[in-house]
Amino acid sequence: MSAAAGTAAPDSNSPDAIQPDTGKPGFGVYLHWPFCAAKCPYCDFNSHVRHAGIDQQAYVAAFQREIEAMRAISGPRVVTSMFFGGGTPSLMAPETVAAILDAVRAAWVVPDGIEITLEANPSSVEAGRFRGYRQAGVNRVSMGVQALNDADLRRLGRLHDRAEALKAIGLAREIFPRMSFDLIYARPEQTLDAWRAELEEAISLAADHLSLYQLTIEEGTPFYGLHKAGKLIVPDGELSADLYELTRQVCESHGLPAYEVSNHARPGAESRHNLTYWRYGDYAGIGPGAHGRLLTSEGKIATATERNPEKWLELVSANGHGMVETSELSASEQADELLLMGLRLREGIDLRRWSQLSGRTLDAERTSFLISHGMIEQMTPDRIRCTPEGMLVLDAVVADLAY
Repeated sequence: MSAAAGTAAPDSNSPDAIQPDTGKPGFGVYLHWPFCAAKCPYCDFNSHVRHAGIDQQAYVAAFQREIEAMRAISGPRVVTSMFFGGGTPSLMAPETVAAILDAVRAAWVVPDGIEITLEANPSSVEAGRFRGYRQAGVNRVSMGVQALNDADLRRLGRLHDRAEALKAIGLAREIFPRMSFDLIYARPEQTLDAWRAELEEAISLAADHLSLYQLTIEEGTPFYGLHKAGKLIVPDGELSADLYELTRQVCESHGLPAYEVSNHARPGAESRHNLTYWRYGDYAGIGPGAHGRLLTSEGKIATATERNPEKWLELVSANGHGMVETSELSASEQADELLLMGLRLREGIDLRRWSQLSGRTLDAERTSFLISHGMIEQMTPDRIRCTPEGMLVLDAVVADLAY
């Protein structure tokens, strides 16, 4: 299957291809646009609906100030990726995106050609707006498609239909060098055969990257109340595991192996920005409800900003930033985070780096137990990873190893 013009995955031997983990995962900038046209019933992300409209100029000014504040904390850095997440960043005017990107370029060194991703929903896609984002510097788009049939799109509370999704995917492939889209599986009444057919269609559309997430019922969402009342029945544990295994096998057979629990890509087309998280790099989190991890002269710190957009604006106006949390991470906390993030990856973790952070080695008895039960495997003397079976119980594996 050939990729569409402009969306071919980088050759694995090219300079643009993803390189093996070197222990220096880079410095990402995450920019959170918290507004959506509607709140999906399964979503517990920090997203907000404002029917009265958004003063985008006011938010641009606030982003500019918070970027300056983050630069004061981080010091001079070379940015390796940027990511507009949400919410629905594709509700932003292209001029808003351009102004925020200019502020990042003014604060840090931003080499030409780095990955700059923007999340988009098909219902908010317009060709002119997409071209505006491309002109501003966005070179990768991540589409929240979620399903490829109208019945499930309605059930998931999405504002677009199948036809809009296909149109948006086509536009993204035409305009951006790289494109990915999300699907949710383990949906109510979903069968293995139906998911296989939908997944194979998705692979034919996606070119080089797919994010495939199991539906989870999160407390505080409308789906949680429906599920608790017995009005929303999702696949049981056995069927969910079968759907996960089917997802892994089908994507692998079509040349998009899972490089992370829920992310599949042709070699070289992995998300650079998300790899920064999973390889436990540094990233500045900017905007309402954004989280960050920054290495400073005093150690690595965790940052979090005010979740409510209007309160965040007030804090930035008063203090120059909207941060409500800055806490130093101990060596053991960093080691635990490295374990939690790194074991999501097919490449696993470098045990030497983990030992440098934690000041100890993994417990040999626990490691041997997990290997003998097929939960993890020793790739080299200095690297382990979860097996596909271990990925199904990842939290338990991490808890065992971190003990």
